[in-house]
Parts: sequence; C-alpha cells; structure tokens
Amino acid sequence: MTTPKGPNRLDPELEAEIEKSLGDMSIDELIDDAPDHSSSPKTMTGTVVSIRDADVFVEFSPRTQGVCPIDHFDEPPAVGTKLEFVVDRHDKEDGLLILSRPGKVGKAQWNNLAVGQTVEARCTGTNKGGLEMEVAGQRAFMPAGQVDLRHIPDLNVFVGEKLPCQITELDLARKRIVLSRREVLALEREEKRAKLLETLEVGQRVSALITKIMPYGAFADIGGLEGLIHISDLCHQRIHKPEEVVKDGQMVEAQILKLELDQDPPRVSLGMKQLASDPYVSATGELTEGATVTGRITKLTEFGAFVELSPGVEGLIHISQLSHDRVNKVSQVVKVDQIVTVKVLDVDHARRRISLSLKAMTDADDPETAQDRAEDPALRKLRAKFGDGQDLKGGLF
Repeated sequence: MTTPKGPNRLDPELEAEIEKSLGDMSIDELIDDAPDHSSSPKTMTGTVVSIRDADVFVEFSPRTQGVCPIDHFDEPPAVGTKLEFVVDRHDKEDGLLILSRPGKVGKAQWNNLAVGQTVEARCTGTNKGGLEMEVAGQRAFMPAGQVDLRHIPDLNVFVGEKLPCQITELDLARKRIVLSRREVLALEREEKRAKLLETLEVGQRVSALITKIMPYGAFADIGGLEGLIHISDLCHQRIHKPEEVVKDGQMVEAQILKLELDQDPPRVSLGMKQLASDPYVSATGELTEGATVTGRITKLTEFGAFVELSPGVEGLIHISQLSHDRVNKVSQVVKVDQIVTVKVLDVDHARRRISLSLKAMTDADDPETAQDRAEDPALRKLRAKFGDGQDLKGGLF
C-alpha cells in the first residue's frame, strides 16, 4: 500500500529532526491504537538492519522497528540502506510496525483502510455508473470516469480482474468505499513522463499509441507524454482526414520532430511519414521531360486535372494542356477516375511538381482532330456567318 505525495508525507530532514526530539520515546507511543481514517498512511525513512527469509527488518530508532515483505523490493536491499516505508499498522504483540514500500500494492484490511491509500481490488461486475468492486471483503464502487485515463467503451473487460486502486471516499459506518484506478494510472504516468523527458531528443524514433483523432491530426501517447501528429505528417500521400491512415488505439512508429519542454504540459510534435520511404523520390527518379506515362484522374479543378501516376505521386494537366481546342470546363474533356496517357512536360523536384499534357498526345493536324474541330459549334457559327473562308484573304482566325 502506498500514499501519494502530500502534506502527510515527511521528508528525510524533517524526520531526522523529529527522531532527535523523541529521544528514547517509542514512536508507537504516538500512534493511536485506532486507525486514523481522516489522513493517508504515514511514510517514514528507516534503515534495513537484517533480512530473514521473506521479511526485511527495518529500524527507525533504537526502540522502533518494523518489518516489510521482501517481495515489495525489486531486489533484496543491502543491510544499512536507508529507504522510505509506508506504515500500514502497528503489531502490539510483536512490537513491530507492519510496513510496505511506496508504490507497492498490498491486500487491504478493513480495519486499516484510509483515504488516499492504494489497494488491490477485484472487479465483480458492472452497472450503468461504473464498476462493482470488492476490497477487504467489502463491496466498493468505481465510477466509470475513474476507471482509466481515457474513455473505455466496454467496462465488461475488467470483470474478474484485480486492479490497483486508490481509495477516494471512505465511510466506515456505512461501509461505503469509492475507488479510483485513474488516480493510480495518473501517478504512474507522471513518473514515466519525468523519466521520459530526460531522454527525449529531436529525431528520436518512438512507439506511440493513438489516443485521439481530430480533423487536423492525431494525438499519440509515447509513454507518459502525449504528442501531436499533424495531418500533413501522417503520410506522404494527400489525405482528407486522419482516419484514412490511423485509428484510435492503434500502435504506430513515429519520429520526434519538435520539442517544447518549457511549456506546461510539454509539447511534442511527431511525424510518421518521416520514417517511411518517400514514394515521390522513387517514382520520379527516372521520370524525365518528354516521357509518356499513364495515370488516373483524381481531382478536377478550375485550372486543370490532377493525375495519380503512382501511390502518393500526382501530376497536373493544366487546362491549356487538355486539348488543342479551347476548353471552358475541365469536365468537358476528362472525368474523375478516368485512365489517361499523358506526356511529361516538366519535373520540378525542388517544388515536387510534375507538369503533364494530354493534348501533346494528339496531333493538331491529324484528320480526326480536324474533323472534331469542324464539328465545333463555335466554328459552325463562324462558317455560317463568313462562309467556308475560301474567298477571304486571311483565315478565319
């Protein structure tokens, strides 16, 4: 069991001052036999004096000792090491303080529960408001908003699971216990973030969990810290919404593009496309002026039509390059999803622009082209007004 940082947590210097003031007085003389449920468990600094089997014995003063389970340590502590311990209760029969390590979750006992305490609780069911829990043999409740740091659509996944929770409300008379797993996760997240900030640097590759998708990009957790992948940095292809590339809860690989650690909270800009090969480079490496290529019309605009030459690579047929005839609307010549064969006019690698021509694939003097022009409504009107033009000194134009 543990307690979060707060006014009841003493720092080593203050504890040393209290220890000096106590003299030969035992600390247990200051502890009320009845548990104090109005405050969090006490945290003290003691010295490891011996290890016997599964128990670690700790001394706080010549007359005050305690015992802590060895499985509360990542590895057996060395004798003489000074460490922080949480005082769970006082065993009068043995004259020892029963201890636990901060951050370690133990089995709760009803007569030792306290607000702020972190205990292990089992989920027994769900209701419309949250989770039904059991702690120290008593029923407890966890509101849905306190189950996780983010929304969990189906709480049934927790039924039967043992969860580390913090006691947020306790009424012994009514045997009412309200728990929060969110508080425990938030504390763990803060600890992870503090360690993460010491190692982050621009250009670093990280694993990220997509946590939220917005029209302008996707937020991702990189292990205690959230960053933003802007829509323009999701992929090399042109997309209309982030959902085309990522989905909520997906794990992705990203690169750190920018760090603003002086902000609160720190701001992290991430990018996914920076770790993927650029299709433009591979597709245009051998593309030269005059080459003939085939592609699909993807978009029509007032000034021309975009053609997809390969995934992530598009070129533009300007409206003036659609036909030898005058074109008023792009849709008069081509349509979306139409497959066309075009000629490359120019490749600007610096600006990543490819200029294409459809009319260059046809000859202006071709008989079929001339026939098409003969049927042009505008030309028919001119011929009706001026005749066939044989008697004119100049041409119709």
